[in-house]
Amino acid sequence: MMETKSRKPMSCDTFVCLHPGTVDNVVIFGKNSDRPSEEVQEIVYFPRRSYKGNSKVECTYIEIDQIAETAAIILSKPSWMWGGEMGANSHGVCIGNEAVWGKVDAENEKQLLGMDLLRLGLERGKSAREALDVIIGLLQLHGQGGPCSQTMSNLTYHNSYLIVDSKEAWVLETIGKMWAAEKIESRYRNISNSLSIGTKIDLMSDGLMNEAEKLGFWKSSTEFHFAKAFDYGGGGERFHEGKRLLAKYSANNNFDVTSMMSILRNEDSGINMGGYEDGFATTSSQVSVLHKTEKGLSCHWFTGTPDPLNSVFKPFTFLEEIETSVTEFTATPEDQRVSKGDFSHPLYKVHKVSYEKIRRDKEMKKCMNDLESSLLEKWKDLSLKSDTLSSNEKDILSKIFNKSVVEEIKLYS
Repeated sequence: MMETKSRKPMSCDTFVCLHPGTVDNVVIFGKNSDRPSEEVQEIVYFPRRSYKGNSKVECTYIEIDQIAETAAIILSKPSWMWGGEMGANSHGVCIGNEAVWGKVDAENEKQLLGMDLLRLGLERGKSAREALDVIIGLLQLHGQGGPCSQTMSNLTYHNSYLIVDSKEAWVLETIGKMWAAEKIESRYRNISNSLSIGTKIDLMSDGLMNEAEKLGFWKSSTEFHFAKAFDYGGGGERFHEGKRLLAKYSANNNFDVTSMMSILRNEDSGINMGGYEDGFATTSSQVSVLHKTEKGLSCHWFTGTPDPLNSVFKPFTFLEEIETSVTEFTATPEDQRVSKGDFSHPLYKVHKVSYEKIRRDKEMKKCMNDLESSLLEKWKDLSLKSDTLSSNEKDILSKIFNKSVVEEIKLYS
């Protein structure tokens, strides 16, 4: 293991707000995915699937054993890789990951990417704790490593995760195969590009403290603090800004879906890094509302385009009758990807062309806001009646993501 030099973290913030900070006793998850600005991020729905014994799954760089059945998931993912930056599954689990750097170098050897582990956690975990255990088990078995960008070959990093369901939430932070996990007991929590787990460690990898002492990062005469032991000490600015915004919006216990959208759209904090400019940008965003009762309808909102301040959040809800074509306009066509090396999906293409107009044209921006507001109202009307939905209402919900993307494309066209 090599000690690294301090570098400026460049990407991502993930948040959760829990009861009693939220309205309607819900859990609200959110993430901005900040990636190289030229990278396309797609939103893709993968249905539940069964597999024969001895099946394998080809991840971004390596092949691993497949399980008998994977859950239905929706994923916001860089279009060149197998894994994802954030997403949700049909069991009500949401996961977002962060790039983290520390005193130990990340591996350049091609293993599982942190984003592969995220997708595997969603496919295999029926609860936040199960997803946590899936990620830990696969990390221990296969390790993490390899280039994390298609355009920046030297971009490698460790990963941290915020893993939530309607009943509990966990932070998992990793350094190579070492890890620590914290069960969230406070009413909100966020992670950014610095290690954040301190002395409250509910689970940890075998031999973690011994390894920290062996590397000279910790003295056994003092209390063990995971972040102080392994973090290089930089990159906490956005973490503290995110924490401040969570406190602000949840102060009166009325944090809702629009509160999380406002945090993700905040530019002054650096949480929203804009879109398409050189360097890094906020390439996609997700907000999820998880209900604790069967009467509540959980919903996952995605932009699928850069810069949430100049994008539309569109709703997706897991139902039994959902066609894979529900994300046809936010997923990169495979023939286009293979034959042309073009990773752009239809929504991304028109949004990129229209981006400068969106930023300066008040009328277009108003139309975008009106579309999002109408979608929020439609979802609000149905969100507390999941057990009494009519067949017509279920049909509307099964197609609402696709139809809202089509409406958004029309605005730009």
